[in-house]
Amino acid sequence: MAFDAAMVRAVASELSEALCGSRIDKIYQPEKDEILLFLRGRDSTMRLLISASANTPRIHLSSVNKENPATPPQFCIMLRKHLSGGRIVSVEQLGFERVIKIAASSKDEMGYPIERVLYCEIMGKYSNLILTDGEDKIIGAIKTVDFTTSQKRQVLPGMRYELPPAQDKTDPLTETREGFYEKYTDSAVSGDKFITSRYLGLSSLTAREIACLAEGSSMWDAFSKVMDIIKGGNYSPTVIYNENDMPVEFSFMDIKQYGSSARVIQKETLSEAIECYFAARDNIEHNMQRASDLFKKISNVKARLNKKTLIQLEELASSEKKDEYKLCGDLITGSIYMLSRGMKEAKLVNYYDESCPEIVIKLDERLTPAQNAQKYFKKYTKAKNAEIELNKQIENSKRELEYIDTVLDHLTRAHGQSELDEIRAEVEQSGYLGRSKGNKKTLIKTQTKPLEYRTSGGYRVLCGKNNIQNDQLTFKTASKLDWWFHVKNMPGSHTVMICNGEEPSERDFTEAAVIAAVNSSVSESKHVAVDYTQVKNVKKPGGSNPGFVVYYTNYSAYVDKDVSLAESLKVD
Repeated sequence: MAFDAAMVRAVASELSEALCGSRIDKIYQPEKDEILLFLRGRDSTMRLLISASANTPRIHLSSVNKENPATPPQFCIMLRKHLSGGRIVSVEQLGFERVIKIAASSKDEMGYPIERVLYCEIMGKYSNLILTDGEDKIIGAIKTVDFTTSQKRQVLPGMRYELPPAQDKTDPLTETREGFYEKYTDSAVSGDKFITSRYLGLSSLTAREIACLAEGSSMWDAFSKVMDIIKGGNYSPTVIYNENDMPVEFSFMDIKQYGSSARVIQKETLSEAIECYFAARDNIEHNMQRASDLFKKISNVKARLNKKTLIQLEELASSEKKDEYKLCGDLITGSIYMLSRGMKEAKLVNYYDESCPEIVIKLDERLTPAQNAQKYFKKYTKAKNAEIELNKQIENSKRELEYIDTVLDHLTRAHGQSELDEIRAEVEQSGYLGRSKGNKKTLIKTQTKPLEYRTSGGYRVLCGKNNIQNDQLTFKTASKLDWWFHVKNMPGSHTVMICNGEEPSERDFTEAAVIAAVNSSVSESKHVAVDYTQVKNVKKPGGSNPGFVVYYTNYSAYVDKDVSLAESLKVD
């Protein structure tokens, strides 16, 4: 869903109640278009995340820890200068626009009180964060806009702040019954298309919900019901999940339009709903941006391995003619008295077949019959040796492809620059980024900690974030009697349940299997096969890639990929 004006109004109301009077303690800029304010309230410390990203613009209270650059960006330094130590005076929406105004009182270098205003424009690709003084004179912006970028509105230091150009639409909060039906009668479209084309600040999701509610009443009654929710502040933070347990929409009110085809979950706060929706998408987007070169290189390696394997399979298919070559050599040798130099072919009886058919064998007229026989025997020997070697090479290529798939899986699930750096170092050590595979002088030790969960029975469950960490968990951290889990025949994290010699319950085993399924590349939500065995049964072949193991004694469990259950068991 778009972060529409109705959602902005709801969030502004929630933030006003939570933040007013709090002190701005710390300011960070973890991303080039995102800031994080640490606020100290009367009873707690809060984190306010404001993103001006073109793809994921938003503002909400956050519980996620983010890595910060060693050197703060210029905009972050400016915010620290003007806002650090200040107190939030007010948080409000401007009109029915996607703009939130955060006013703060602070002090200048001389100790005199000053007012600063941070305008948060949540407007898709036009999103921006703009700092002004008490008279709306722009001090700085996270995205400056000059005349070459926009002829309608510039955002530059020294200029006066102005709201974005108004749209030629009606404010839905001030609409009357007569005005609504007049527009509805004159409109060439109906339903949700009418709502989005005529009224300001309502997303397609909100418009579709109004049209859905109108099926049991009139269009105006449904419209006015939603407007009453917005004006009265009777919000119901909601997240909608698809069948794969991925959040697909979020809203400030209960959503009925999906029926039984989606799962609708109510959250306690709007911030929780927004963070839940954006968490997975934000992580994937940032990882793609941070490690785009690594994704590209690994994808190229995978493409080359696929091409190499295809060529090897074609060569293997041609080596299947080895028995035919041997037969030709044997028949020529057995009938050598009938042949002579200069013959281009020979029609000989195949005595190895019960029906004794005659077959035609091509000969090289420049060679003697004995030399022709030797030529066929050499082809046989070459094809036989090639088959043995090709089977080895195809098996090696298969293992390399499996390893590359695990790297891509860990990349898509990595959080933060440190985890990405460890994956990059792992791939370099394995020889896929220019370094030769034999050059392994330095052993990589991971700095990040594995993911940790706690089952209902109190057992620790650890998941590796990369293949180096997988090996450390399985062969260093876990004891021989602990239990090891891995999704069957698919890339995924090594998952270890620490038992301390005890026997976990059936529920603990199920929860550990669910955690292994969640931390894997499996996309389906039903009947995920997870293998599990004691750590003593897991072996690592010598010279194999990081993360590669074999096991022969195991059980298999079929569980649902329940992301919500895994999150509820996660230890921060």
